[in-house]
Amino acid sequence: MTPLLVVIGVVVLLLVGLIAIFITRYRTVGPDEALIVTGSYLGSKNVHVDESGNKIKIVRGGGTFVLPIFQQAEPLSLLSIKLDVQTPEVYTEQGVPVMADGVAIIKVGSSIGEIATAAEQFLGKTRQDMENEAKEVLEGHLRSILGSMTVEEIYKNRDKFSQEVQRVASQDLAKMGLVIVSFTIKDVRDKNGYLDALGKPRIAQVKRDADIATAEAEKETRIKRAEADKEARKAELERLTEIAEAEKINQLKLAEFRREQDIAKARADQAYHLEEAKAKQEVTEQQMQIKIIERQKQIELEEKEILRRERQYDSEVKKKADAERYAIEQAAAAEKAKLIAEADAQKYRIEAMAKAEAERIRLDGLAKAEAEKAKGEAEAEIIRLKGLAEAEAKQKIAEAFERYGQAAILDMIIKMLPEYAKQVASPLANIDKITIVDTGSNSTNGGANRITGYATNLMASLQETLKASAGIDVKQLLENFAAKGNVEPSSAQANEEAAEQRKTAGQ
Repeated sequence: MTPLLVVIGVVVLLLVGLIAIFITRYRTVGPDEALIVTGSYLGSKNVHVDESGNKIKIVRGGGTFVLPIFQQAEPLSLLSIKLDVQTPEVYTEQGVPVMADGVAIIKVGSSIGEIATAAEQFLGKTRQDMENEAKEVLEGHLRSILGSMTVEEIYKNRDKFSQEVQRVASQDLAKMGLVIVSFTIKDVRDKNGYLDALGKPRIAQVKRDADIATAEAEKETRIKRAEADKEARKAELERLTEIAEAEKINQLKLAEFRREQDIAKARADQAYHLEEAKAKQEVTEQQMQIKIIERQKQIELEEKEILRRERQYDSEVKKKADAERYAIEQAAAAEKAKLIAEADAQKYRIEAMAKAEAERIRLDGLAKAEAEKAKGEAEAEIIRLKGLAEAEAKQKIAEAFERYGQAAILDMIIKMLPEYAKQVASPLANIDKITIVDTGSNSTNGGANRITGYATNLMASLQETLKASAGIDVKQLLENFAAKGNVEPSSAQANEEAAEQRKTAGQ
């Protein structure tokens, strides 16, 4: 390889490299964007210099070469932005709290200065940051304008209100390189019904004027309609009269013409009918002859058809009837056999169920009878044993009385006396309070001694009561028992012996 070719190759590589660098570093923008180029060697075309001497190059709808290392470029959108502006309750000049909603369309200005200002403010920030800052500015001015106006001014002239907000806010937005394309108040409202109250009188007035105008228009319409109807009816009557006259003349002429025509026609018809009657008579005679012959032939054919149908009936209907009768008889026989079999099966089922039910009832009766019998025998045995026990006890008591006599009776009476005395004195226990009146006598039966005397007298009269009611002389029994103490055993001994005998008998 010669040195010349090497040089040429190097030059070509350098050219290709330069072209590649140029392609990669050449930046273009559309009409909705602005390319902000900063750095050195910006030139003089589309270059903005601020008060401090800082330079930036702004390219719109075109392109430029961005020098590597020395320059950098970033795009800035020039598209419009829609902002929904809202305010909380703001007190107007009258002190009425109202709220306002508006819509603003903003964008970066089109001039070099406005684009430079917007680049200085928002380049490097997001689109949302720019929207938030612009929205805060608009909402602040909207609140200030609301506070400086009355509700009536806001209500009556919303366009003026919007223009005022736009005028005041435009000054602050211009400092950020933004312009207001349009600003519209969507709604002004309050929570206290103040705006509704302002509109009600005007609404009522408009409705009243509309009602009055409607009534006047309806009145004029009815008057004009009545006059037009009157003229129309009048013209109609005149037209109908003229028509009636013309029709009358026409009908008269027609009637005269028809009368003459009918006379001529009647004469012609009469002559025609005579000739027609003669021709019809001849034709009728010929037709009658033809009908007689046709009728005779028809009768012969009908007789032959009747004979044919009778034979066909004998050959078809009778056979069909025999087949149907045989089928009915077979079906009846099968149904009869089926019904007999079902009846026998039902009978057998009913008899089996009846026998089973009867057997169940008999077994239930036997079981209940056995249970009742066992219960009766147990109760009878209990009664018998109870009777034997009572009889044995009474026998033992009788034997004790027979053996020990008055000692046993005396023992029972002695045990009974305390209970008897308790029952006798029970009325005294029911006395809640006793009042004693003492006359001061020294008698032993006076005052409180008389109360204790009642109980003593009751006990003393007890033996007389027993003697009178039961025939038992307690005093005599005690005297006999004391006199025979060395001969007969005591009642305690008698009781012990009776208990010993009962014990022996129980063993």
